[in-house]
Amino acid sequence: MSRVPSGGGIESALGDAVSEPRRTGWATVDKTVFFVSAGIILVICLLGVLFTETVGEVSTSVLGWVTGNVGWLFILAASGFVIFALVLAFGRYGSIPLSREGQGTEFSTLSWVSMMFSAGMGIGLMFFGVYEPVTHLATPPPFVDAASNSPEAANAAMAYTFFHWGLHPWAIYSVVGLALAYSTYRMGRGNLMSAPFQALFGKERIEGKGWGKPIDMLAIICTQFGSATSLGLGALQIAAGVSLLRTGQFEEEPAAALPIIIICVLTVGVVFSAASGVAKGIKWLSNTNMVLSAVLVVFVFVVGPTVFILNLLPSSIGAYLTDIVPMSFHSAVFGGGDWLASWTIFYWAWWISWTPFVGTFIARISRGRTIREFVLGVLLVPTAVSILWFVVFGGMGLDLQLNGTDIAGTGSAAAGFFAALQQYPFFIGSALVVMVLTAVFFVSGADAGALVLGTLSSRGRKEPWKPLVIFWAVLSGAVAAVLLFVGGLPALQTFTILAATPFVLIIIGLCVSLYVDLRRDPLRQRTMGPVRTSSEALGTVPFTNPAAESADVEAPPEAASPLDTEPPRHSEGT
Repeated sequence: MSRVPSGGGIESALGDAVSEPRRTGWATVDKTVFFVSAGIILVICLLGVLFTETVGEVSTSVLGWVTGNVGWLFILAASGFVIFALVLAFGRYGSIPLSREGQGTEFSTLSWVSMMFSAGMGIGLMFFGVYEPVTHLATPPPFVDAASNSPEAANAAMAYTFFHWGLHPWAIYSVVGLALAYSTYRMGRGNLMSAPFQALFGKERIEGKGWGKPIDMLAIICTQFGSATSLGLGALQIAAGVSLLRTGQFEEEPAAALPIIIICVLTVGVVFSAASGVAKGIKWLSNTNMVLSAVLVVFVFVVGPTVFILNLLPSSIGAYLTDIVPMSFHSAVFGGGDWLASWTIFYWAWWISWTPFVGTFIARISRGRTIREFVLGVLLVPTAVSILWFVVFGGMGLDLQLNGTDIAGTGSAAAGFFAALQQYPFFIGSALVVMVLTAVFFVSGADAGALVLGTLSSRGRKEPWKPLVIFWAVLSGAVAAVLLFVGGLPALQTFTILAATPFVLIIIGLCVSLYVDLRRDPLRQRTMGPVRTSSEALGTVPFTNPAAESADVEAPPEAASPLDTEPPRHSEGT
């Protein structure tokens, strides 16, 4: 690697695109990626507004084809990502750091966990926390031999809820985030979705010839619709709470006007948060999320069915661990296709659509972690928190449903949480906490998404141009509003699955690229025998100097690397 000339010429900040000359402002934006991806998103939104019925019919038809013919790919890929992540964590590559030697972590462990958790699925937990378990209780999955509203159905309902929100989604996030973090902080490439593919196709093809641009464009489009879905869900839930407090009853078919107004108001907050950056806006909001979430969990645990929740915890975990393998490989070959399309395949597509956003974001905040620490942190900690969340709030809903209160029959999915809280004291206060928490999740999630979109459209810069981040923040709110206008919740789900379908192939490619890179890492633990790589290959790796490994050859002075220009930073503490 050549020495950096005085005065710049190569981006010095770790995580920026090291092959680009120093730029500022609009010059940092990749014009091709930005205009093509933003143009496609705007055209889709415009068509949705002008030709609402036609777009709805076409998207529904395409969705039926995807779920009927490509569902098997989502099922196999999601389970494969779990296996791949665990193999990396507990295999020979687990001790490799996601940084050059000597560089510390940027965020404390608590802030690291809270940021990736709130970015990953915060609004989804609020929306489905009560609704999904009680729905599976009232209408058991076709693969479960249990009567509706029976104890057996309740146990299966919790197992499937854990399945949809546990190891599988976080494994999808972890393999994408790991590939990006290793490529960025270990290999010194740009923080782009296309950067890890340099391991397969070379830097010249990916960067010089532009082979990576379609990957980054697809990542932006996928991220935009995936994050818009979560924003739309958040707006629907806040609107349900506002409607209940205003009129005293739920609306079975709520109009789109109030959720759209809520999106517009909260998008203003997103803009202010996005302008403040990760260390201030996102970090502060994420920590606020954790505190408010803990308060809500403790409140429901104390005033709710405490003993039932405690008994439900081991029972539901046992059901999840017992049935995780068959649940992971259920397909529609012998029936159940409609249920799979509405639940499992939809969820896997939804998580995949979030991976450019969540994967890039957790890679951005994970410098200095080892592969084992990264995988276990991303895979196990949020899964444990999700289990606790659904045991408390899902347990509250199950207890009410089993005892005659029809939570599953509430007017809309967005109202399920409020319908359950309505049965306990201090409803107005708890409802307000739910709405505030959902709003904070909205702002922090959209903020993180805008930062990622800015990174993807500015050649992988760690700190993208703030007006660009603000543009993506505003567009995210606009896309969510348009999708709600086109068809509400079904439209959010449909466009998410359609955007995610081609991206599952990109994630598979990222796994292959990461493995190829790791095979050349000199820190991999290996048994005695020849190293399965050449000195020429090692010479392309920025974290090693093959000449220095020979005692008979004097190593030349190590060239200054752009990765060395940032001094080591130590953790804020755990």
